[in-house]
Amino acid sequence: MLTPQGLKGKQYRITGNSYPRLGRPPRRSRKVLAALGVLLALSLVALGGVQLVDIFRGRHASAQACPTPGASGKPLAAPASDAASGAASPAPGATSTAVPQPQAVTVNVYNATDKSGMAARTAEELKKRGFTIGQVGNAPAALDKKVPGTVQVISGPAGLGAATLLGSQVASAGKTADTRTDATVDFVIGDSFAALLDPTQAAAALAEATKPSPTPSPQPGSC
Repeated sequence: MLTPQGLKGKQYRITGNSYPRLGRPPRRSRKVLAALGVLLALSLVALGGVQLVDIFRGRHASAQACPTPGASGKPLAAPASDAASGAASPAPGATSTAVPQPQAVTVNVYNATDKSGMAARTAEELKKRGFTIGQVGNAPAALDKKVPGTVQVISGPAGLGAATLLGSQVASAGKTADTRTDATVDFVIGDSFAALLDPTQAAAALAEATKPSPTPSPQPGSC
């Protein structure tokens, strides 16, 4: 009596030339391959999820890595200031756009019109507002009767901020730069000038003139 593999426990007697028909052994290899395929698919899904998390974390970290002023913990350096006025004191010949206090500004008031006494009266008004008055008189020949607007404010590179302050004291003031090396400013009265703006209007005009320009928002992932 024989029990060959594949006969599922049945015994057969071999006689003559007849042999029992053997069934196919179970194919366990297919089940093993199917299990390996499932494990491989799950591994790929898990790896993709980890990579997506790393990508989003990397973007978040790069957005936080943008440097900000003072982020190192060190205080931002302040410009050197004049002890009396509290305004920045530019070096001779240097460019200064910082708006100083009125008492730090020396103004030369010139009359370029046919109206007498305009320079003296305007200089007195500017003095009441805290400005330091320099020369007062008729405009030089190059400007006399040649200022059609209200006022022409003239300064060098060191007086740009002072010129902004003076220009805010009158409506529609024109500004011109020359090559002087000090911070003095010329206030040349033109044909259309009537009076200074009142202090409230002048303060509003100065705030508008010094309003910072809007800066574009940084794009995600960039500094």
